[in-house]
Amino acid sequence: MPAPSISALAGFEQKVVVGVGDLAVSNNQALNITTYALGSCIGVTIYDPVVRAGGLLHVMLPDSSINTAKAALQPAMFADTGVPALFRTSYQMKVDKHRVVICIAGGAQMMDPGGVFNIGKRNHESIAGLLQQHGLRVHATQVGGLVSRTMSLNIRTGEVRLKSPGQAEDLVLYRGA
Repeated sequence: MPAPSISALAGFEQKVVVGVGDLAVSNNQALNITTYALGSCIGVTIYDPVVRAGGLLHVMLPDSSINTAKAALQPAMFADTGVPALFRTSYQMKVDKHRVVICIAGGAQMMDPGGVFNIGKRNHESIAGLLQQHGLRVHATQVGGLVSRTMSLNIRTGEVRLKSPGQAEDLVLYRGA
């Protein structure tokens, strides 16, 4: 049996997985960008519905000053360097920051039952403050709680979905086009 042609595969959705402390940006309409294990970490999606391009960032820590060398090598690991990196990368796809739909998820209180470190809360505050500082509005948020989340961005529609352990169906955080 012959292998399927490229055109026969064009209708299939493809998935790109973003690891902890990483980001991905695309304008490929067949792509879903997904990240797993958003515990105290925060996932940030941006999507420009005009150019149908967007990206997803998986932030691990709020402030890069704790390890500037690491931040230089892996800026997406920290909120204060990752959010600017996400936007800078998206500008290569003609994304306009004033048109983007921004969604945030994660920031759970994981492995810190007493709330001593509050990394999830600090991550969220850092990102929200940075976006507000630049006059950017967050369109949908699901942060806090005690469970991890999987977050996905559909590049064709701009839809953002969340999945948590024990949850029967995905939660649509943002409907998209």
